[in-house]
Amino acid sequence: MMILKTSLRSFFAHKGRMALSLIAVVLSVAFVSGTLVFSNTATSTFDKLFAATASDVSVQPQKPADDGEQQPGDKLPTVPVALAQQVAAVPGVKTAVGQVMVGNAILVNPATSKLVGPTSGAPTLVGNWTDTPRNPMHITSGHVPQGAGELVLDADTAKKAKLGLGDRLRVDNAGGKHEFTIAGIASFSTTNPGAALAFLDTATSQQVLLGEQAFTSVEAFGDGSRGDDQLKADALAKVGAGYQVKTAAEQKAENNKSVGSGLDFMKYAMLGFAGISLLVGGFLIINTFSMLVAQRTREIGLLRAVGGSRGQVNGSVLVEALILGVLGSTLGIGAGVGLAVGLIKLMNAVGMDLNAGDLQIGTNVPIAAYAVGILITVAAAWIPARRASRIAPIAALRDHGTPAEARSNIVRTIIGLVLTAGGAGLLVLAAEAEKAATGGQYLGLGVLLTLVGFVVLGPLLATTVVRVLGAALPALFGPSGKLAQRNATRNPRRTGATAAALMIGLALVIGASVFTSSATESTNKQIDKNVGADYTVSAGRASLSPDILAAIKATPGLSHVTEETALKVTLTAPDGSTDRTFVAAVGATFADDFTIPASAGTPDTLKQGGLAVGEDFAKDHHVKVGDQVAVDYGKGHTQSLPVGLVIGKGNSLFSGVPFVGLDTMTKAVPAADRPLPERLYVKAAAGADAAKTLTALQDSVKQYPQVEVVDKAGYKELVKGQINTLLYLIYGLLGVAIVVAVLGVVNTLALSVVERTREIGLLRAIGLSRRQLRRMIRLESVVIALFGAILGAGLGLAWGVTAQQVLKDHGLESLSVPTGTIVVTLIASVVIGLVAALVPAFRAGRLNVLAAIATD
Repeated sequence: MMILKTSLRSFFAHKGRMALSLIAVVLSVAFVSGTLVFSNTATSTFDKLFAATASDVSVQPQKPADDGEQQPGDKLPTVPVALAQQVAAVPGVKTAVGQVMVGNAILVNPATSKLVGPTSGAPTLVGNWTDTPRNPMHITSGHVPQGAGELVLDADTAKKAKLGLGDRLRVDNAGGKHEFTIAGIASFSTTNPGAALAFLDTATSQQVLLGEQAFTSVEAFGDGSRGDDQLKADALAKVGAGYQVKTAAEQKAENNKSVGSGLDFMKYAMLGFAGISLLVGGFLIINTFSMLVAQRTREIGLLRAVGGSRGQVNGSVLVEALILGVLGSTLGIGAGVGLAVGLIKLMNAVGMDLNAGDLQIGTNVPIAAYAVGILITVAAAWIPARRASRIAPIAALRDHGTPAEARSNIVRTIIGLVLTAGGAGLLVLAAEAEKAATGGQYLGLGVLLTLVGFVVLGPLLATTVVRVLGAALPALFGPSGKLAQRNATRNPRRTGATAAALMIGLALVIGASVFTSSATESTNKQIDKNVGADYTVSAGRASLSPDILAAIKATPGLSHVTEETALKVTLTAPDGSTDRTFVAAVGATFADDFTIPASAGTPDTLKQGGLAVGEDFAKDHHVKVGDQVAVDYGKGHTQSLPVGLVIGKGNSLFSGVPFVGLDTMTKAVPAADRPLPERLYVKAAAGADAAKTLTALQDSVKQYPQVEVVDKAGYKELVKGQINTLLYLIYGLLGVAIVVAVLGVVNTLALSVVERTREIGLLRAIGLSRRQLRRMIRLESVVIALFGAILGAGLGLAWGVTAQQVLKDHGLESLSVPTGTIVVTLIASVVIGLVAALVPAFRAGRLNVLAAIATD
């Protein structure tokens, strides 16, 4: 009881000083709880949709052996029309409906030649309108499609595209362009997760979407006399083993898995924010409690003198931390709900419609929030609590503060040096590793050890580095500069912990900047060196239809057009080992459009029926030029090809993907099973104006808004944009780290002002002006921030350079150090120091001189 009373009294006596640590806990918990609330809400939305719409039993085409992702140009698997009657005859089935539903078509407004529906995230689905017991949609205006020229569009998509009854809408797919009149608008019975849906009548959907009289699945609904598992067993017995049959529960699980994989990136990114915030916030909490313990030295001595044990002193500090953790976690849950609402609105903006009014706050939210908030706070406070309990009562009563613990400092230094040296050694091993996987493991462990090592060595580095950084301050700023330099080195442990918070964020951003800059530089060089084609044509998630191909080829001023498509194949080496992978089937002029790096053999063999494999494949499967490799394209289509080219490593444009000539592939795969091309490479005719030809190409496919035509410069920008996605995420992490780091610097300075109240009063009494005092605190803050920035820059450079070396054989052949980013980072650290010092400097300047001198 005494411990609780002491802790409560101390906590509320220092509530202002606890406020910034409280903010750090709130931020950390907010990211964790917000991520969970968002994830719960998204999962619940899709659960309700799938539960409300799934049939009791779904009979689908046999799943491919590799269970691979459907490629844009792949032919859709189907089931025969007669299967619906077979399933309807299964005992216990009330209704069996043949369904057509495809995701490889796009919707286009023919009046504007603009895409209708989401361009990323949620899919565009086109199928047949069916009346089922669990139809997720109902007609709200107009009527169901009643002929070959009519279409039903979902209400959300119609509203976004400003389309209504009677308007024209085009469905584009591999079969060409197909125009329809919107005859009906349908609304979801549950929440629309963001997909665009269009429905045709069954006969038209089969002809336009599948090119045959078939279904993509048969959906069966029971009469209630049998369970789903029994219906599944009876259906399997009826239709045979050539199909996969799934119950409603299995359909729901599969759909949730598919949706979950799309949400995982957002989820893990947000947990990354939470992890950085927790790590950086831990240093802030350690500093706060260290300084509060130092300020309560005499109080702790009195507590020990009247019989308080070490455990009670320790417990008193930890109870304060527990109060801080509980309060911060409670506020963090509220902030997390607000963050979840923001995330939902963000997802709505990119095409996934979630209802912010239907937030799902499960039991996992408060459990995780309180576990994270309390554990990190108590764990961070344990170090100063342990130090407080070891203060000798007599030393405390004499106001000597915490003992120097010289032996502890020596041990700390040795541990820090060992960790840093070990981490540096692992980074060297990573850079020299032959395999990227091995190098990646060394890199990860090296990053961890060097980070921990620098944190442990922080006080030792602060003593030397800060003295050097502040060497010019006395000459530039006189007494204020000299005092700032000494104040920054007065408590190296505190300075090291304060700077560590900033160091972590800056190390991340500089390491990521080196990596992304090297990736961009390497790719640009590879494009300049290896790409001979003048233009690249692609259609995003769609394939290139024969109409698009014809339009491109008909453009004047072209030398040739090279097609590329991808097929999932099984390669069998002479030793019997196999590899399930994608193979790129390319036109005969591919070798003219690209300079393929050859480890052995020549690219011309692609025109002569040869197979090109990556160097890693050749090494792993003991394959050399001239060896025969069996290629299985699936559906019984196979051929044996000689290896004519081994592609060298170190070029991201090829990345080990096997190549085969398009003419060679067509000898084994009939036209009905060949996927459509995914990309085209175009070479301008000799003497043609490059800019005018690009414009002509873009004009030729203007009516196909999904098609993008770019030249080399545009191709570089596309690649750069993909690479920068990672960098922007890291910048976001840095933003969180900087916010918490600034709070740490503010807290350290604010508490140090309180701690040095009498000293500040004496300085003012002997003639130091308010302006000089404020300058002293600002300079001290800038020096600490610069110290953290320099440590972060050093670590980030080491990490980024090592990552480039690890992946130099996988496309990152060029090292590029973004000096501009580093300079901006160092300048930003000065700004951070100045901003963090504003409030503490203002408060210090307002201290009453006589009251400060009289402070006990």
